[in-house]
Amino acid sequence: MPHDFELIIALLAPFAVLTVLRINAAMAFLSLCLGYVLVELVAKDANSLIAFLAPKTGSLSQTTWQLIILFAPVVMTSLIMVFSIKGRLKALVNALPAAATSVMAVLLAVPLFTPGLRYAIQHQELWQQVNRGQSLVISVGALVSLLFLWTQRRSAKKVEK
Repeated sequence: MPHDFELIIALLAPFAVLTVLRINAAMAFLSLCLGYVLVELVAKDANSLIAFLAPKTGSLSQTTWQLIILFAPVVMTSLIMVFSIKGRLKALVNALPAAATSVMAVLLAVPLFTPGLRYAIQHQELWQQVNRGQSLVISVGALVSLLFLWTQRRSAKKVEK
């Protein structure tokens, strides 16, 4: 268990930030999904595009670009959505997508790490458990995020005022 300390921190830190700052975790979850799509479809060409647009800048590794592209949407969304959750009940319900976002962030980031760091993390018992629950975390997180967003729509009475 002492070797899992860093992984535990990596799992708890995003959850704590999302819940304490009352960031809409459903939006953060979906932003993280967008980041993953961008990594899959855009990140391969990002380094060459930057080198073309700004040839004098130092080049970053492919892994660094992928991590930046993965987390840029969720960071921007989090900055915009700070203190957007109002009310105790909504804050409690927001904890579920916050947990899903936190776990999914680790699940998506670890495969992008350098081989040595990735190997060190993937051979931990906690990682094995988290990885086995990947499908459950992503499906429940997506469903709860959508339900949370659908319940946030304005009522007709508020729109008329």
